[in-house]
Amino acid sequence: MRISILTTLLLTACWLPGWAQVGRPPMSGGNSGPVEKVELLPPGADSLVVLNDPGQVIRKLYNNVRFRHKGVLMYCDQAIQNVTTNVIEAYGNVRILQGDTISVRADTMYYYGNVRQANLRGRVTMKDRKMTLTTGQLDYDMAMGVAHYPNKGRIVDRENILTSQEGFYDTRTKQFTFRQNVRLVNPKYTLTADNLLYNSLTKIADFQGPTKIVNKDGTLLASQGQYNTVTRVSNFQQRATVETPKYTLTGDTLFYDNNTDLGIARGNVVMVAKEDKTIITGEHTRYNGRIGISRVTGNAVVKSVVSNQDTLFMRADTLFSYDTPRDTARTKPKPGTKPVRKLIGQRNVVVFKSDLQSRCDSLVYDVADSTIYFFKKPIIWSQQYQLEADSVTAKMKNNRIDRMFLRTRSFVVARDTLQNFNQIKGRAITAYFQTKNDTIRAITSTMPTSTTGAKGKLPARPAVATNAPSNTVAAPFTVRQNTVLDRVIVEGNGQSIYFAVDDKNKLVGMNRVECSRMNIDFERQKVNEIRFYGQPDSQFIPPQEITGPKKELEGFRWRTADKPGKSDVINYKPLVKKTEKTTASVKPSAAEPVLNTKK
Repeated sequence: MRISILTTLLLTACWLPGWAQVGRPPMSGGNSGPVEKVELLPPGADSLVVLNDPGQVIRKLYNNVRFRHKGVLMYCDQAIQNVTTNVIEAYGNVRILQGDTISVRADTMYYYGNVRQANLRGRVTMKDRKMTLTTGQLDYDMAMGVAHYPNKGRIVDRENILTSQEGFYDTRTKQFTFRQNVRLVNPKYTLTADNLLYNSLTKIADFQGPTKIVNKDGTLLASQGQYNTVTRVSNFQQRATVETPKYTLTGDTLFYDNNTDLGIARGNVVMVAKEDKTIITGEHTRYNGRIGISRVTGNAVVKSVVSNQDTLFMRADTLFSYDTPRDTARTKPKPGTKPVRKLIGQRNVVVFKSDLQSRCDSLVYDVADSTIYFFKKPIIWSQQYQLEADSVTAKMKNNRIDRMFLRTRSFVVARDTLQNFNQIKGRAITAYFQTKNDTIRAITSTMPTSTTGAKGKLPARPAVATNAPSNTVAAPFTVRQNTVLDRVIVEGNGQSIYFAVDDKNKLVGMNRVECSRMNIDFERQKVNEIRFYGQPDSQFIPPQEITGPKKELEGFRWRTADKPGKSDVINYKPLVKKTEKTTASVKPSAAEPVLNTKK
């Protein structure tokens, strides 16, 4: 083959500048031992030109060019091979075949044989048995088996499409590392993140930074964790939230299984039931969406909005929330069937509501039926009344107390204006309540007085020498609901003590009655009428003969100090066990309501 010197010089001038424009790793190989040269496979190419460059052997090859290096085959339309530096520039239909697993296509390739580095540019496609990667720029380290794309790339496998601004792919471990604007799209969900590790073998995605997973069942929000794209099981190590059409669950750590709708949250847990406006907080929550049961422990507190003006607060050592269909669990609920919602508190239960406060061992709140069941010697306060029994059932109407059923060792106490305790005791007591609307006038506001009598204006008023405003207009009335006792029915071993006062609020005497049954009607928070049945034993005691033992029924306890407020529910502290027996000498607080009893 004859090559003119002029042709060689021209080719050298045209091709060599391209080498200087492309950054590349050092020419000395990183591997120890002798460097293996890139082999030009026969027939080599359709044509070959040797370039004259002192100290270097450079070849230009045209059409059907084939190379081999360390078991890797490389193909292209044309190439420049620097035999001395072991570097190749390849153009047009560039292909790399690495075994029977990896193939790469590109428009251009710069291959550095000493370090086994291939830099590919323009319409790059990399495939293995599990995925296809497309990008505009790819740097492939064959020695380490790591491919890197610094610009936007797209990964497609059998189930997923993943895009990111930058990425790395370890061909040995099948591990991807994605950075910036990561988006993983699956037929069942979509995942977006700042940074993501994804293994195409295990189908597990690890992420750090804000991450969002959206599917037809809800949304997951987290900043650090792991997601199995096959089993759809998530593990979040930092603050995370799962949101479904029915509820929102948030915790410092969160486990969630999309297939079984099982969620486990730990640390500062907040669970929100959207339909009935209920919020549950605690330290540990387990939610089973399939059967609609939640279990919360660790100072569990529930906040349930019962009306625009009232909210129920409840805490317990353990809280259960049930959301099940009205039909039996064995049958599918009928379309339009509303669920039965129940809240169950176990151990050290405290309840606060505007018209009801309670402490008990356990409780069941049937939200759908507006019924609260108190168990194991509960104590309940409603306005000025204290109610105790082995168990109590409270029926609500229009979100206010309507009836209470006290069963076994039932006791009702109220204190009157003279600090005496009116008491009702029996085996079973049914208490009926009424909701009264109290009308309250707000503070009056002042308006300027007209000083002119001109036509079309208010007539002038004479000036009045006074320090008060010359004209005042009352603000609108406001209505406040107040729950009062209407009737009490005692059945079995009925006993009562009530103190009678006259119109001047002076003590007239004390009535003490025992009978098998009694009905007590109230009016304006005072005893209006009492009916006794079954051979009643009644005794009226004048004021001068009323002594300490006679003023109390057996088992009497006045526990107003234990009455919880809203802060006692949220910041719960166990009560100190003590023996308390309060007599009429105890003074009430200034704000405590009282009950008058007239003869």
